[in-house]
Amino acid sequence: MSSILTNNSAMVALQTLKGINASLAKTQAEISTGKSVASAKDNAAVWAISKVMESDVNGFKAISESLGLGESTVAVARQASETVSDLLTDIKGKIVAAQESNVDRSKIQTDIDALRDQINSVVGAAQFNGLNLVTGTDDVDVLSSLDRANDGTVNASNITVTRQDLTSATGVLGTGTDLSANATLSDTAATNAGNTQTITLAADADVSTDTFEITVGGATLSFAAGDLTGDQDAAATAITSAINALGLVGVTASAATNVITLTSTRAFEDVSISGTKNGGAADITLSDTTIAERSETLTFSGAAAVNEGDGYQVTVGGTAFTYVAGKGESFEDVARGLKAAVDGGAISDVTTQVTQNDAGQWVLKIDNDGASSVSLARAGAADGEASGGLFGLGGIDVTTDAGAEAALGNIETLIDNAISAAAEFGSAQGRIETQSDFIGKLTDALKSGIGSLVDADMEEASARLQALQVQQQLGTQALSIANQSPQNILSLFR
Repeated sequence: MSSILTNNSAMVALQTLKGINASLAKTQAEISTGKSVASAKDNAAVWAISKVMESDVNGFKAISESLGLGESTVAVARQASETVSDLLTDIKGKIVAAQESNVDRSKIQTDIDALRDQINSVVGAAQFNGLNLVTGTDDVDVLSSLDRANDGTVNASNITVTRQDLTSATGVLGTGTDLSANATLSDTAATNAGNTQTITLAADADVSTDTFEITVGGATLSFAAGDLTGDQDAAATAITSAINALGLVGVTASAATNVITLTSTRAFEDVSISGTKNGGAADITLSDTTIAERSETLTFSGAAAVNEGDGYQVTVGGTAFTYVAGKGESFEDVARGLKAAVDGGAISDVTTQVTQNDAGQWVLKIDNDGASSVSLARAGAADGEASGGLFGLGGIDVTTDAGAEAALGNIETLIDNAISAAAEFGSAQGRIETQSDFIGKLTDALKSGIGSLVDADMEEASARLQALQVQQQLGTQALSIANQSPQNILSLFR
């Protein structure tokens, strides 16, 4: 049935043409924008995912900038640490040269002072954008990543860079918890008096048929039968003379009746003794097998921990010397810090040494070779201001024999500290570089992922565009033909 009121063919052709035009408009939009999902109405789920990923990409761009800033800051600190290490090595060379007595130590000291000032200059200038990692003790966090969990929550991750204080600051003893119990002082005074042990010979009216062997400090005296004559008192006198004739440094012997008294004034070295008569020890009595070193000791706990800000003080002859531990330090650092402080005080005839005893405890030894007694005291307290990593640098003085000898040991500690600082910064810089490289690759991967979700396939879009343009032309012709149908009805009325 034909109708002039309802043209079904035209309606079908029109709807088809509208669909073709809509598809054509979408394809043209894809070509012009380059995206298959340009807005939420195109595909809400995919669009939402892409927007979250785009926000992450923008975040990682900021992280990359943060890592670049952090890497530059750490690189400056590393270079400063390496420079300080080189300068300290130069100072060591000067100190070694000062060990000779026939050199002009005052001129060597001038060179050391100049190198020390250069170190202070390097440490003060080692900043990037106002941040100096070789002063102070507070750690620095470098933003390194954004971690997105399955539930959508985001957490920031950081690379922590530990500051390495290379200043020569003395530190300030705190007023917190009393830590004195962690350090045990062997005596309240140090004197130059030597320690003694005795060798007692048993009563014997005639020693001419006897053999004796006496060992003192590794030197052995052997007496064959007939070498000694008389009774035990005469033997003690002869053995005493032989011991003194050995010329052992710091060791002297004296005889009183049948007793040989051995005295050692060696500061930091025990002296071993032994003795036999006729191959046995029954007729010789030793008060002990060792003459203890003369120095007094400050022994630190082998069980207690050392926290940042824990300070220890030793008072020598009325002068207090303080060292306050920094982050991650131990009693070894405390002992060496106090040694550097006492050595820098240049107390006449007072020398120090740091050792570790058989129990694993760190020990500061203090020896007095002067005629007058030197008083000793110790203290300790928490919550102080930490000493610098190059503490003791300013106290290096090679103008005296004692100062030159003390400086040789102290400079090794300072060099180790500088090398450790450079190694820490090098490790941190390497980690930051690795993370920066990863962030760059991750950002590229995210961009690629976003592209695979929302970017248009241009080859497909081009082919679809041409097909739709042909369909549009055919649809237009079909609609034109359908619109001609009512005109044909007029011929029925002619």
